[in-house]
Amino acid sequence: MPMITAERLREYRAGTFRTRAGRRVTTKEEAISFVDERGFAYFWPIKEVTLPNLWTAVAGDRPVPDEHDDPGHITWGWKDGLLGARRWYYAKVLRKRATLISLSVVPYFYALSENYGEPAEDYLRQYGEGRLTYEAKAVYEALLKEGPLDTIALRQAARLTSPTSNAPFARAVDSLQADFKILPVGIAEAGAWRYAFIYNIVARHYPDLPEQARVIRQSEARQKLAELHLRSVGAVQRRDVSLLFGWKHDDLDAAIEALTKSSTAVVDVQVEGSAGTWIGLAELL
Repeated sequence: MPMITAERLREYRAGTFRTRAGRRVTTKEEAISFVDERGFAYFWPIKEVTLPNLWTAVAGDRPVPDEHDDPGHITWGWKDGLLGARRWYYAKVLRKRATLISLSVVPYFYALSENYGEPAEDYLRQYGEGRLTYEAKAVYEALLKEGPLDTIALRQAARLTSPTSNAPFARAVDSLQADFKILPVGIAEAGAWRYAFIYNIVARHYPDLPEQARVIRQSEARQKLAELHLRSVGAVQRRDVSLLFGWKHDDLDAAIEALTKSSTAVVDVQVEGSAGTWIGLAELL
C-alpha cells in the first residue's frame, strides 16, 4: 500500500497553509492572492476540519486570541473592508462557517446549489417542497422586495423581531448563505454593537454568476471542488470530504473516481502515524 510520510505531509501543508517561514500573508492583496491560490479557505480555523484559513496564513498556527489588539486580527479589517468589493466571495458556506472563495471558483459552488432558474422563483419551489423554512422564505422575500438591508432592518422587514425569533432568524440567514441565495455585502452602524452585516441577494450582487454556473455540470463542479480540497491538504479521508461538502455517497464516489482517473489522486493510501486509508495527492507519493 502506498504511503505518505508524516514529514512529507507536514511540509506540503506548511506551504499551502502559508505557515512556512517567509510565506506568511502580510497584506490585503496577498490575502486575496492566497484565496485565489487555494480556491477556497476558511476565514478562521475550524475545529475538526483541516483546511487552509486566513487567520493561520497571517498569524501562524496558533489559537485565535480574545484580545482585540492581537496583530493577527488585521484579517477582520480586511474582510470587512472587502465586503461588496467583488475581490473574493465571503459568506457562511462550508458547514455554514465563514468561508472565502475565489471568484473563479464561485460558479462551481453555485452550480451545486438549489438555484436553477430565476432567483424570484427557485425559493418558492423549495418552500413548497418543505426544503426552506418559513423564516428563510421571509428573509429572502424581504431582500427581494427591499434590496440590501442590514441585519436590524432585515429582521423588521421579515417580521422576525421577537426574542423567540432570534435563533430561527439566525438559522435562516445561515442556510440562505450556504445555498448561495444571500451574502453580506457591507457593514452598517446598527444595533446595540453599532455593527451589523448588510445582506443582499447573491444573483443581484453577482448578476453574471447564474449564467456562469449554468454551463457547469454538477459532476464537473464536484470534481473541481474535491481537487481543490485535496490540493490544499495533500491527503484526505472520505469522511473529511463528506464532512466539508455534505455530498451524497454516490456523488462523493464519482468525484473521487474522477480524480483517480485524471491521475490527480491515489486511493487506499496510508499516512504515516494515522489510522485508516486515505486519498492522497499523487504528487506526494
